[in-house]
Amino acid sequence: MNAYIHQNKKWPNFTWQSDELIYLLSEARNLQGRLAGRMETLGFDLRDEALLETLTQDVVKSSEIEGELLNPEQVRSSIAHRLGMEYAGSISSDRNVDGMVEMMIDATKNCFHPLTEDRLFDWHAGLFPMGRSGIFKITVAEWRKDISGSMQVVSGSAGKEKVHFEAPSADRVESEMLRFIDWFNSESEIDLVIQASIAHLWFVTIHPFQDGNGRITRAITDMLLAQSDKSSQRFYSMSAQIRKERNQYYDVLERTQKGDLDITEWITWFLKCLINSLNNTEEVLNRVLFKSKFWSANSSTSLNPRQIKVINKLLDGFEGKLTSSKWAKIAKCSRDSAIRDINDLLDKEILVKESAGGRSTNYIINEENNASR
Repeated sequence: MNAYIHQNKKWPNFTWQSDELIYLLSEARNLQGRLAGRMETLGFDLRDEALLETLTQDVVKSSEIEGELLNPEQVRSSIAHRLGMEYAGSISSDRNVDGMVEMMIDATKNCFHPLTEDRLFDWHAGLFPMGRSGIFKITVAEWRKDISGSMQVVSGSAGKEKVHFEAPSADRVESEMLRFIDWFNSESEIDLVIQASIAHLWFVTIHPFQDGNGRITRAITDMLLAQSDKSSQRFYSMSAQIRKERNQYYDVLERTQKGDLDITEWITWFLKCLINSLNNTEEVLNRVLFKSKFWSANSSTSLNPRQIKVINKLLDGFEGKLTSSKWAKIAKCSRDSAIRDINDLLDKEILVKESAGGRSTNYIINEENNASR
C-alpha cells in the first residue's frame, strides 16, 4: 500500500467531485468580482495604498508561516520602492526582505508570463541571497539533492516538529518539475481558482528545493489567483488567511498526502480559505479608507515628524499596545519627548487613552473624533 499520493501509480492524475465544489467556487468568484468592482470606485492613491497594505501582509505572513519574522516596515518600504510609490516611512531593507518582495511582485505583476525553471531558480536565489537558511548552508537555485536524508514536510518549533509527509526522492525532482511546469503553462478548461488549488498541492508535494518551498508555493498560488482576477494588482492575501488557519492547513494537507488522488477535500478547504481571505479584505480596505480620511481631516494640524511616524504606524495596524516607552523606541527619542508628543496629541484629540487597565497606560487613535471631522 502506498504511504503517500506521489507513490500512486496514477500520480499526478488528480480527481475531484465537481458537484461538491460548485457552490463554494461560485461564492469565491462572486466575491472576487465584487472586490474588483469596489476597487474600481477608489481613486489611484487609495488603490495604491490598498495594494501596498495587501502585498505587505502577503510577504510578512507568508514568511511567518515558515517561522521567519520579517520587519513589516522594511517590507512596506521595499514594496513601495519597487512599485515606484511614495512612502513617507521609507527605510533601507535587508537583502532577504528584498528577495521575498521581488518574488511576490514578479509572481503577481507578471502573472501572465510563463513559469519556467530559471524563473523559479531566480525566486529561490532571492530568498537566500547569502546561500544560507539561518546558519545552515543550503543549495540555492538548484533542485534539492537530499544529501542528509529524505525531504520531510514538518511544522512546529525545534524539538517539537510534526512530520506531515515525505516528499518524492531527489532523483525524481527534475522530471516531476518538468511535468508540473508543462501543466502550469498549458491551456486548460479547469477554472483558474481550481487550478490554483491544484498547483499549490502539487508543488508543495514535490518540494523541489532544500528550503523555501512553502513561500514559493504561495507565490505560485498568488500567480494563478491573479490570472483568475484578470489583474496583476492584489487586494487580498491568501497567505495571511493561511497563517490564520495554519493548523487546519497542515491537517488537511497531511490527510490529502496520505489519501488517494481524489483531492475534493483539499480543494474544498482551499476554496473556503480563499472565501475567508476575500471577506477579510474588508478590514484592510476600511483601514486604508480611514487612514485617508484621517490625514485629510488633520491636514492643517501641526505635527512633528515623530508624531507623524508613530501615527502612521497606528493607522497601518500597529500590533500590540502603544505605551510611552514603545513610542520612544519607535520614534528614537527620550521618554520625556515621547510623553510630550503623546500629551500634545491627547490635547488635540487625536489620541485617547485605552480603557483597558494595566500597569502602563496605552494609547490608541481617537477613531470616533477623527472619523467625524
